[in-house]
Amino acid sequence: MSKEIDIQVSSGNIFADLGMPNADEMLMKAELVRQINQIITQRKLNQLQAAEVLGIDQPKVSALMRGKLTGFSTERLFRFLNALGCDVQIVVKPKLKSPAIPGISVVSI
Repeated sequence: MSKEIDIQVSSGNIFADLGMPNADEMLMKAELVRQINQIITQRKLNQLQAAEVLGIDQPKVSALMRGKLTGFSTERLFRFLNALGCDVQIVVKPKLKSPAIPGISVVSI
């Protein structure tokens, strides 16, 4: 006998799927942190070196690298990307004519 598995289609935002408040903001922060972690890893920086570049202490780098979003504003994450040599560009555009509702996305170029 096989059990029937209940499957739900994701909205594309795990935080919204879990019913968390500020889901769009959390998804944006998670993507910014993913990009920060990717740059740190590509540069082979240890946490102390990353802390020096970002201007924070090592425990905060550890929290950041583990995906702890609390205590990191979007603006602060933008500054971290700037410190790592990245430009941050915010683009506002009309919503496409799709059934999806307008939202926030982070795109890496």
